[in-house]
Amino acid sequence: MNNLKGQFPNISMTLLGFTCGLPYMFLFSTLGVWLRESGASLTSIGFLSWMILAYSLKFLWSPLVDKFSIPNPISLGRRKSWIFSTQFIIFLALLVFALSADINNLLLIFALGMIVALFGSFQDIAVDALRIEMGSPQDQGNFAASYQFGYRAAILVATSAALILAEIYNWELIFVGIAFLMLAGWFGIFLAPEPASVNYSSENYFALLINSIKDFFTRFGIFIASVLLLIVATYRLTDILVGPMTMPFYIDMGFSKTEIGSIVKVVALFASIAGFFFGGLLIKKLSLKNALIIGGLLVLLTNIGFSIFALSEKYLGTLSIVVAMDSFSAGIVGTVNIAFLTSLVNKKFVATQYALLTSFMMLPGKVFAGLSGLLADALIFNSSIEVGWAIFFVITSVLATPALLLIIFSKAVREY
Repeated sequence: MNNLKGQFPNISMTLLGFTCGLPYMFLFSTLGVWLRESGASLTSIGFLSWMILAYSLKFLWSPLVDKFSIPNPISLGRRKSWIFSTQFIIFLALLVFALSADINNLLLIFALGMIVALFGSFQDIAVDALRIEMGSPQDQGNFAASYQFGYRAAILVATSAALILAEIYNWELIFVGIAFLMLAGWFGIFLAPEPASVNYSSENYFALLINSIKDFFTRFGIFIASVLLLIVATYRLTDILVGPMTMPFYIDMGFSKTEIGSIVKVVALFASIAGFFFGGLLIKKLSLKNALIIGGLLVLLTNIGFSIFALSEKYLGTLSIVVAMDSFSAGIVGTVNIAFLTSLVNKKFVATQYALLTSFMMLPGKVFAGLSGLLADALIFNSSIEVGWAIFFVITSVLATPALLLIIFSKAVREY
């Protein structure tokens, strides 16, 4: 058995991608279905999405992952010790949630969700650092694809499978199952090779954080670095904003959990898998800049597609086509965005800089996502369900344009 240890980096990244995706999708999507079905308002669902702001603020604790290891009895390295520990805490928090969550106690739901989000963000930091450190730049494409595959599998489990099973079993049992699936990540830790020796910074917390930022601006220059950060902050704004509202949208359109789970989400899974492999192909054949542009344009167009669908006859086949287009574009965007962010990182500050970039990417979207339910409720209240949702998706499609304009007309991506 020991001969297998560390010999399967791509399988490891798939399993670790799965355990990174599982808690995030539980908070980001599945929880919204349970809340909506239990009678929560869209406004409450939107505000509760602020639980996952921890993912956007992870740069604040990322230096801890660069600087310390977690003591453990099995001699895990710096990155693996963090991954192992955070997965266990997430498992416990999800288990407590499954056994005690009550729709009438939103404070408890928020508190447990915050624990899952906080340690999920720690897990993300450590997994990203492990991925970058355990291979050469040439390996990163395969590692990113493997990670994305695992992440998409988590989407299938936490949404499609969970919704289908929720028609048969109670939600408590579904949530317990999600909790135990977190332990799959321990196999990913075992199969991942130990990274080559890395010259970790010996600086204290504040110096490490400040010097990570200074290094970024020094390498690219203040102007180019600023434009790059604007692109990072706005490129995924639309899909991050829309995320908490997609499942309530499907329900408001009259589809059952079985329909959403067995058709829409399965279509979404395979379309997104095709998208992230196609995204890798676009980078190789056309360049990263062109891949970023194509992905951004597709996100804009698919949100317009959702808007048109909201005003049309509600056929499951039509929804599946729109969802397939949206998921395909999301797959492309996911792959090219990982490649984009990874290439901006200095290995000396890998955990801290990657966390800073992903936090900068997610923070605007997460802040606005918390208000997305309020916006949707207001639009629906002042018109109708169909018209309100149609206007909502027109607004989200417009939010895709700033990043596209920066990528097309600035020289930042080309120069980088």
